[in-house]
Amino acid sequence: MGEDGISFPPEQEAVCERIRGLLAVRMKDAPKRHRHSLGVAQTAASLAAVYGVDVFEAYAAGLVHDWDKVLADDELVARAIRYQVPIEGSPALATPLLHGPVAARELPELFPELPAGVFQAVARHTTAACDMTPLDMVVFVADAIEPNRRGDYAEVLRDLVGEVSLDELFFRSFTQGLVYVLETGRYLYPTAITIYNHYVLNQKGNA
Repeated sequence: MGEDGISFPPEQEAVCERIRGLLAVRMKDAPKRHRHSLGVAQTAASLAAVYGVDVFEAYAAGLVHDWDKVLADDELVARAIRYQVPIEGSPALATPLLHGPVAARELPELFPELPAGVFQAVARHTTAACDMTPLDMVVFVADAIEPNRRGDYAEVLRDLVGEVSLDELFFRSFTQGLVYVLETGRYLYPTAITIYNHYVLNQKGNA
């Protein structure tokens, strides 16, 4: 059993232990970000268990989802350009959203034992996508409701776990994020409306 109470087979636990060790070093000057990452990993594992998603992949994705959040903005933009990460709209305004896609290009070399789906979930935890997989959704939601998150929105979403489908839980989480961006006057990433409309139409189509 790992130090956070989550148990994996020995081979997977060894991978988790290595990730946690490297994460602690990488975020030694960002203790809040470190706690958040551990919280997302634990929450993602719990959500995965509820919704029938691979718990190990969810936990690993949670650990590394903010791997590049510690980078300076100019370094993030430089790496995004180097890796040819697609950037919609203004690169300068989109900078807070780049850490996921950039890390997804770098992490496979560092953790080759992890499946591609883990890195996709890392890439999509900031902006989402129209074709979110269950693992993508689990990590996205976990980022919003991990124990260190405060606010009514987080409590509402936590209460929905296991009560609604994963698709609906993700959509509620994504919508809450849009509301927050609009209410605080922040930059709305250009793909957000397309993604929102996609899931609205999808829900109506399944009604």
